[in-house]
Amino acid sequence: MTSTVITGIAELVTNDEHLEGADHSEHLGRLSDAAIIVQDGLIAWVGPASQAPAADSRQDVGGRSVIPGFVDSHSHLVFAGDRSAEFAARMTGVTYDGGGIANSVNATRAASDDELRALVGVRIEEMRAQGTTTVEIKSGYGLSVEDEARSLRIAAEFTSETTFLGAHVVPPEFVDRRAEYVALVIGEMLSACAPLARWIDVFCEPRSAHAFTEDEAREVLSAGRDAGLGLRVHGNQLGPGPGVRLAVEMGAASVDHCTFLSEEDLEALVAASDTTVATLLPGAEFSTRSRYPDARRLLDAGVSVALATDCNPGTCYSSSMPFVLALAVREMGMTPAEAVRAATVGSAKSLRRNDIGVLRPGNRADLAVLDAPSYLHLSYRPGVPIARALEERGRHGS
Repeated sequence: MTSTVITGIAELVTNDEHLEGADHSEHLGRLSDAAIIVQDGLIAWVGPASQAPAADSRQDVGGRSVIPGFVDSHSHLVFAGDRSAEFAARMTGVTYDGGGIANSVNATRAASDDELRALVGVRIEEMRAQGTTTVEIKSGYGLSVEDEARSLRIAAEFTSETTFLGAHVVPPEFVDRRAEYVALVIGEMLSACAPLARWIDVFCEPRSAHAFTEDEAREVLSAGRDAGLGLRVHGNQLGPGPGVRLAVEMGAASVDHCTFLSEEDLEALVAASDTTVATLLPGAEFSTRSRYPDARRLLDAGVSVALATDCNPGTCYSSSMPFVLALAVREMGMTPAEAVRAATVGSAKSLRRNDIGVLRPGNRADLAVLDAPSYLHLSYRPGVPIARALEERGRHGS
């Protein structure tokens, strides 16, 4: 086993609220002039640089800030095609209703495995270049047994956090046979996809003619749970609806979007804060000219909150977690510290992971380095590429 000490850290954000000697004023567990020892991909030690034990090699980040790598817990990376014209139309007032997904389905079905694999690889590299070290990837642009299964096979080459989203929308060939498509999703399609996925998701949005009703969504989630998959829900994006309460009722790990929430929805999320995370996706509101979720309301009530990109071809073609943090601070009432926590430990919780999002001994050494002296620059300098995943070089003098 070899070890590397990472030093030259001006400010280290650990998210470890029990770290001795750290600044816990914003629940970030911050250390100045810090060091981390990494051994075989795991954190072996965290503390002041002056107290760092000996290691086999040294990596100096030159007075930069280091934070936990971003955890992007909601993305749709397996797709082909271009929908930029839809974005332009929405900027002139065209309303989003989910119908454009069919365009991505047609392009994705027509693409080869190698083409899709290459496209996902490029998007993953974009994410790492902006500080993301863990990503969840959904299917949902195949919507046939064969294409959903191959989407998950390709996603699994890049992440262990794969999500079966056969219930994204009802594809055009089933538009007059909804019940038949739901039966396909929970039958043959689920059988083919469950071995390739960790999660199942559903777009529960009665306000969209293309998405799924409460009863349909419950049927999909129940079948997924019976197949051994964890539950996730797209809910309350386009207007008030049953998605949040359904997610809480069924013990979903995450309900995502949460843009339109009633008092009953809020109370349900508060009661389920230990199990169900509200994942906010402000990039989608930016790209659809929609109202933003009220993160301040959720946080003040005690709801568990995460942030993710929702990177997809139609409603948020951005792979940038720093952009999401800037939106959360500017548009949703979050402090810079709350946004960092939501994008790291909050999103890790939404994946029911405790080995990422917090920098403490025994956890994965998933680190992001900022070309800045403080995490505050993530929202202070929006659009500037200051964050990147830290690659351990493991050599002296590097």
